[in-house]
Amino acid sequence: MNDRTKSDAMRDVTEAFVAHRRLLFTVAYEMLGSAADAEDVLQETWLRWVGVDPSTVRDQRAYLVRITTRQALTHLRTLGRRKEAYLGPWLPEPLLTAPDVAEDAELADSVSMAMLLVLETLTPTERAVFVLREVFDLAYDEIADAVDKTPAAVRQIAHRARTHVAARRPRGTASAAETRRTVEAFRRAVETGDLQRLLDVLAPDVVLLTDGGGVVRAALVPVVGAAEVARILGRIATTTDLEPARINGDPALIVRLDGEIDTVLAMRVDDGLITGLYAVRNPEKLAHLGRGTSLGR
Repeated sequence: MNDRTKSDAMRDVTEAFVAHRRLLFTVAYEMLGSAADAEDVLQETWLRWVGVDPSTVRDQRAYLVRITTRQALTHLRTLGRRKEAYLGPWLPEPLLTAPDVAEDAELADSVSMAMLLVLETLTPTERAVFVLREVFDLAYDEIADAVDKTPAAVRQIAHRARTHVAARRPRGTASAAETRRTVEAFRRAVETGDLQRLLDVLAPDVVLLTDGGGVVRAALVPVVGAAEVARILGRIATTTDLEPARINGDPALIVRLDGEIDTVLAMRVDDGLITGLYAVRNPEKLAHLGRGTSLGR
Protein backbone atom coordinates (compact mmCIF):
# COMPACT_ATOMS: atom_id res chain seq x y z
CA MET A 1 0.00 0.00 0.00
CA ASN A 2 1.59 3.34 -1.09
CA ASP A 3 1.57 6.49 1.04
CA ARG A 4 -1.40 8.01 -0.82
CA THR A 5 -3.46 4.83 -0.41
CA LYS A 6 -2.60 4.71 3.30
CA SER A 7 -3.62 8.34 3.65
CA ASP A 8 -6.95 7.69 1.94
CA ALA A 9 -7.60 4.63 4.11
CA MET A 10 -6.83 6.58 7.29
CA ARG A 11 -9.19 9.34 6.18
CA ASP A 12 -11.96 6.83 5.53
CA VAL A 13 -11.40 5.16 8.90
CA THR A 14 -11.42 8.50 10.71
CA GLU A 15 -14.55 9.76 8.94
CA ALA A 16 -16.44 6.56 9.75
CA PHE A 17 -15.48 6.75 13.42
CA VAL A 18 -16.41 10.43 13.72
CA ALA A 19 -19.73 9.83 11.95
CA HIS A 20 -20.71 7.15 14.50
CA ARG A 21 -19.03 8.60 17.59
CA ARG A 22 -22.22 9.85 19.26
CA LEU A 23 -23.84 6.45 18.78
CA LEU A 24 -20.81 4.60 20.13
CA PHE A 25 -20.55 6.85 23.19
CA THR A 26 -24.25 6.33 23.90
CA VAL A 27 -23.92 2.54 23.65
CA ALA A 28 -20.94 2.56 26.02
CA TYR A 29 -22.55 5.00 28.47
CA GLU A 30 -25.84 3.08 28.64
CA MET A 31 -23.91 -0.11 29.34
CA LEU A 32 -21.63 1.46 31.96
CA GLY A 33 -23.43 4.45 33.49
CA SER A 34 -20.08 6.26 33.48
CA ALA A 35 -19.01 8.94 31.01
CA ALA A 36 -15.35 8.55 31.96
CA ASP A 37 -15.43 4.80 31.33
CA ALA A 38 -17.41 5.32 28.13
CA GLU A 39 -14.67 7.66 26.86
CA ASP A 40 -12.07 4.99 27.69
CA VAL A 41 -14.10 2.46 25.72
CA LEU A 42 -14.17 4.81 22.73
CA GLN A 43 -10.39 5.18 22.87
CA GLU A 44 -9.99 1.41 22.85
CA THR A 45 -12.54 1.11 20.04
CA TRP A 46 -10.58 3.63 17.98
CA LEU A 47 -7.29 1.80 18.51
CA ARG A 48 -8.85 -1.42 17.21
CA TRP A 49 -10.73 0.27 14.38
CA VAL A 50 -7.70 2.15 13.07
CA GLY A 51 -6.04 -1.17 12.25
CA VAL A 52 -8.95 -2.33 10.09
CA ASP A 53 -9.06 -2.03 6.31
CA PRO A 54 -12.44 -0.27 5.78
CA SER A 55 -12.85 -1.84 2.34
CA THR A 56 -13.23 -5.25 4.03
CA VAL A 57 -16.06 -4.09 6.31
CA ARG A 58 -19.57 -4.48 4.89
CA ASP A 59 -21.39 -2.52 7.60
CA GLN A 60 -19.15 -0.02 9.39
CA ARG A 61 -21.83 0.97 11.93
CA ALA A 62 -22.44 -2.64 13.00
CA TYR A 63 -18.70 -3.37 13.10
CA LEU A 64 -17.98 -0.34 15.33
CA VAL A 65 -20.90 -1.16 17.62
CA ARG A 66 -19.58 -4.71 17.96
CA ILE A 67 -16.11 -3.47 19.00
CA THR A 68 -17.62 -0.95 21.42
CA THR A 69 -19.92 -3.53 22.99
CA ARG A 70 -17.11 -6.00 23.57
CA GLN A 71 -14.90 -3.35 25.14
CA ALA A 72 -17.79 -2.10 27.29
CA LEU A 73 -18.50 -5.62 28.53
CA THR A 74 -14.89 -5.92 29.68
CA HIS A 75 -15.14 -2.58 31.49
CA LEU A 76 -18.54 -3.50 32.95
CA ARG A 77 -17.10 -6.54 34.71
CA THR A 78 -14.23 -4.46 36.11
CA LEU A 79 -16.66 -1.72 37.12
CA GLY A 80 -18.74 -4.31 38.94
CA ARG A 81 -15.81 -5.09 41.20
CA ARG A 82 -15.29 -1.38 41.91
CA LYS A 83 -18.95 -0.98 42.83
CA GLU A 84 -18.70 -3.82 45.33
CA ALA A 85 -16.11 -1.80 47.25
CA TYR A 86 -17.91 1.53 46.78
CA LEU A 87 -18.82 3.43 49.95
CA GLY A 88 -22.56 4.14 50.04
CA PRO A 89 -25.02 4.10 47.12
CA TRP A 90 -23.54 4.05 43.61
CA LEU A 91 -25.30 6.32 41.11
CA PRO A 92 -24.64 6.74 37.38
CA GLU A 93 -22.44 9.63 36.32
CA PRO A 94 -24.80 12.48 35.36
CA LEU A 95 -24.65 14.03 31.89
CA LEU A 96 -25.63 17.57 31.01
CA THR A 97 -27.50 16.59 27.87
CA ALA A 98 -28.21 18.64 24.78
CA PRO A 99 -31.84 19.67 24.06
CA ASP A 100 -32.13 17.21 21.16
CA VAL A 101 -31.95 14.28 23.58
CA ALA A 102 -35.27 15.26 25.17
CA GLU A 103 -36.87 15.39 21.71
CA ASP A 104 -36.20 11.65 21.29
CA ALA A 105 -38.48 10.24 23.99
CA GLU A 106 -37.12 6.69 23.75
CA LEU A 107 -33.51 7.85 23.96
CA ALA A 108 -34.27 10.20 26.87
CA ASP A 109 -36.01 7.40 28.77
CA SER A 110 -33.14 4.98 28.16
CA VAL A 111 -30.50 7.34 29.64
CA SER A 112 -32.60 8.63 32.53
CA MET A 113 -31.20 8.06 36.01
CA ALA A 114 -34.19 5.89 36.88
CA MET A 115 -33.68 3.62 33.86
CA LEU A 116 -29.91 3.38 34.30
CA LEU A 117 -30.48 2.21 37.87
CA VAL A 118 -32.89 -0.44 36.57
CA LEU A 119 -30.22 -1.56 34.07
CA GLU A 120 -27.82 -1.96 37.00
CA THR A 121 -29.92 -4.94 38.12
CA LEU A 122 -29.20 -6.87 34.90
CA THR A 123 -26.21 -9.12 34.29
CA PRO A 124 -23.56 -7.63 31.95
CA THR A 125 -24.72 -9.72 28.97
CA GLU A 126 -28.41 -9.00 29.66
CA ARG A 127 -27.64 -5.30 29.82
CA ALA A 128 -25.75 -5.35 26.53
CA VAL A 129 -28.50 -7.28 24.77
CA PHE A 130 -31.26 -5.07 26.19
CA VAL A 131 -29.49 -1.84 25.20
CA LEU A 132 -28.62 -3.00 21.70
CA ARG A 133 -32.07 -4.43 20.99
CA GLU A 134 -34.49 -2.13 22.81
CA VAL A 135 -32.68 1.18 22.42
CA PHE A 136 -30.76 0.80 19.17
CA ASP A 137 -32.97 -1.80 17.46
CA LEU A 138 -30.10 -4.00 16.29
CA ALA A 139 -30.95 -7.31 14.69
CA TYR A 140 -30.49 -10.44 16.80
CA ASP A 141 -27.70 -11.75 14.58
CA GLU A 142 -25.79 -8.46 14.92
CA ILE A 143 -26.16 -8.59 18.70
CA ALA A 144 -25.07 -12.22 18.68
CA ASP A 145 -21.78 -11.21 17.01
CA ALA A 146 -21.25 -8.48 19.60
CA VAL A 147 -21.83 -10.64 22.70
CA ASP A 148 -20.49 -13.96 21.34
CA LYS A 149 -23.80 -15.81 21.60
CA THR A 150 -26.05 -17.53 19.09
CA PRO A 151 -29.05 -15.57 17.75
CA ALA A 152 -31.36 -18.06 19.52
CA ALA A 153 -29.60 -17.45 22.84
CA VAL A 154 -29.78 -13.69 22.29
CA ARG A 155 -33.55 -13.93 21.78
CA GLN A 156 -33.92 -15.71 25.11
CA ILE A 157 -31.67 -13.22 26.88
CA ALA A 158 -33.60 -10.31 25.35
CA HIS A 159 -36.92 -11.74 26.52
CA ARG A 160 -35.57 -12.29 30.04
CA ALA A 161 -34.10 -8.77 30.18
CA ARG A 162 -37.31 -7.13 28.89
CA THR A 163 -39.37 -8.92 31.53
CA HIS A 164 -36.92 -7.93 34.25
CA VAL A 165 -36.86 -4.26 33.21
CA ALA A 166 -40.64 -4.04 32.73
CA ALA A 167 -41.18 -5.13 36.34
CA ARG A 168 -38.88 -2.37 37.64
CA ARG A 169 -39.23 0.61 35.33
CA PRO A 170 -41.23 3.75 36.34
CA ARG A 171 -44.82 2.69 36.98
CA GLY A 172 -46.65 5.80 35.77
CA THR A 173 -44.27 7.78 33.61
CA ALA A 174 -45.09 11.50 33.59
CA SER A 175 -45.15 13.62 30.45
CA ALA A 176 -42.28 16.02 29.82
CA ALA A 177 -44.51 18.99 30.70
CA GLU A 178 -45.70 17.37 33.91
CA THR A 179 -42.15 16.53 34.91
CA ARG A 180 -41.03 20.12 34.33
CA ARG A 181 -43.91 21.44 36.46
CA THR A 182 -43.12 19.00 39.26
CA VAL A 183 -39.39 19.83 39.25
CA GLU A 184 -40.15 23.56 39.25
CA ALA A 185 -42.59 23.16 42.15
CA PHE A 186 -39.94 21.17 43.99
CA ARG A 187 -37.33 23.88 43.37
CA ARG A 188 -39.58 26.66 44.64
CA ALA A 189 -40.49 24.66 47.74
CA VAL A 190 -36.84 23.96 48.59
CA GLU A 191 -35.73 27.55 47.91
CA THR A 192 -38.48 29.03 50.08
CA GLY A 193 -38.21 26.40 52.78
CA ASP A 194 -41.93 25.67 52.42
CA LEU A 195 -42.19 22.24 54.01
CA GLN A 196 -45.84 21.70 53.07
CA ARG A 197 -45.28 22.53 49.40
CA LEU A 198 -42.32 20.16 49.45
CA LEU A 199 -44.41 17.37 50.95
CA ASP A 200 -47.07 18.04 48.29
CA VAL A 201 -44.68 17.02 45.48
CA LEU A 202 -43.02 14.09 47.25
CA ALA A 203 -44.59 10.64 47.10
CA PRO A 204 -45.16 9.15 50.58
CA ASP A 205 -42.63 6.40 49.83
CA VAL A 206 -40.08 8.62 48.06
CA VAL A 207 -36.48 7.39 48.20
CA LEU A 208 -33.41 9.66 48.30
CA LEU A 209 -30.08 8.18 47.22
CA THR A 210 -26.92 10.21 47.80
CA ASP A 211 -23.62 9.33 46.14
CA GLY A 212 -20.54 10.86 47.74
CA GLY A 213 -18.20 8.02 46.90
CA GLY A 214 -16.60 8.29 50.33
CA VAL A 215 -15.07 11.61 49.20
CA VAL A 216 -17.75 14.08 50.39
CA ARG A 217 -20.49 13.82 52.97
CA ALA A 218 -23.48 11.73 51.91
CA ALA A 219 -25.98 9.32 53.43
CA LEU A 220 -24.57 5.80 53.28
CA VAL A 221 -28.01 4.19 53.09
CA PRO A 222 -31.19 5.18 51.20
CA VAL A 223 -33.38 7.79 52.92
CA VAL A 224 -37.01 6.64 52.71
CA GLY A 225 -40.26 8.53 53.29
CA ALA A 226 -41.47 12.04 52.48
CA ALA A 227 -41.05 13.45 55.98
CA GLU A 228 -37.44 12.29 56.38
CA VAL A 229 -36.48 13.33 52.85
CA ALA A 230 -38.10 16.76 53.30
CA ARG A 231 -36.20 17.23 56.57
CA ILE A 232 -32.88 16.65 54.82
CA LEU A 233 -33.75 18.83 51.82
CA GLY A 234 -34.84 21.63 54.13
CA ARG A 235 -31.19 22.24 54.97
CA ILE A 236 -30.26 23.08 51.37
CA ALA A 237 -31.93 26.43 50.68
CA THR A 238 -30.04 28.65 53.09
CA THR A 239 -26.56 27.86 51.77
CA THR A 240 -26.91 26.95 48.09
CA ASP A 241 -28.25 28.06 44.70
CA LEU A 242 -30.48 25.74 42.68
CA GLU A 243 -29.98 25.93 38.92
CA PRO A 244 -32.46 24.23 36.55
CA ALA A 245 -30.73 21.92 34.07
CA ARG A 246 -31.42 18.99 31.80
CA ILE A 247 -29.60 15.96 33.15
CA ASN A 248 -29.71 12.65 31.27
CA GLY A 249 -32.58 13.97 29.17
CA ASP A 250 -34.77 14.98 32.12
CA PRO A 251 -35.34 18.24 34.03
CA ALA A 252 -33.10 18.33 37.09
CA LEU A 253 -31.29 20.73 39.40
CA ILE A 254 -27.64 21.63 39.77
CA VAL A 255 -26.87 22.64 43.34
CA ARG A 256 -24.11 25.25 43.60
CA LEU A 257 -22.22 26.20 46.73
CA ASP A 258 -20.22 29.45 46.49
CA GLY A 259 -20.64 29.29 42.72
CA GLU A 260 -19.17 25.79 42.37
CA ILE A 261 -21.12 22.65 41.48
CA ASP A 262 -21.74 20.76 44.69
CA THR A 263 -24.49 18.29 43.73
CA VAL A 264 -26.56 17.18 40.78
CA LEU A 265 -30.10 16.36 41.85
CA ALA A 266 -32.00 14.21 39.36
CA MET A 267 -35.52 12.96 39.93
CA ARG A 268 -37.94 10.21 39.02
CA VAL A 269 -41.52 11.43 38.60
CA ASP A 270 -44.47 9.03 38.62
CA ASP A 271 -48.05 10.25 38.31
CA GLY A 272 -47.06 13.82 39.15
CA LEU A 273 -45.13 12.98 42.32
CA ILE A 274 -41.41 12.60 42.93
CA THR A 275 -40.76 8.97 43.81
CA GLY A 276 -36.97 8.99 43.47
CA LEU A 277 -34.30 11.60 44.18
CA TYR A 278 -30.74 10.94 43.03
CA ALA A 279 -28.11 13.26 44.52
CA VAL A 280 -24.69 12.85 42.92
CA ARG A 281 -22.02 14.56 45.03
CA ASN A 282 -18.89 12.55 44.19
CA PRO A 283 -16.60 15.18 42.56
CA GLU A 284 -15.19 12.62 40.12
CA LYS A 285 -18.68 12.09 38.70
CA LEU A 286 -19.29 15.81 38.22
CA ALA A 287 -16.25 16.43 36.03
CA HIS A 288 -18.16 16.12 32.72
CA LEU A 289 -20.75 18.75 33.64
CA GLY A 290 -18.68 21.59 32.21
CA ARG A 291 -20.03 20.83 28.75
CA GLY A 292 -23.18 19.46 27.21
CA THR A 293 -23.17 15.91 25.88
CA SER A 294 -24.71 14.94 22.56
CA LEU A 295 -26.09 11.42 22.42
CA GLY A 296 -27.40 9.52 19.42
CA ARG A 297 -28.96 6.35 18.09
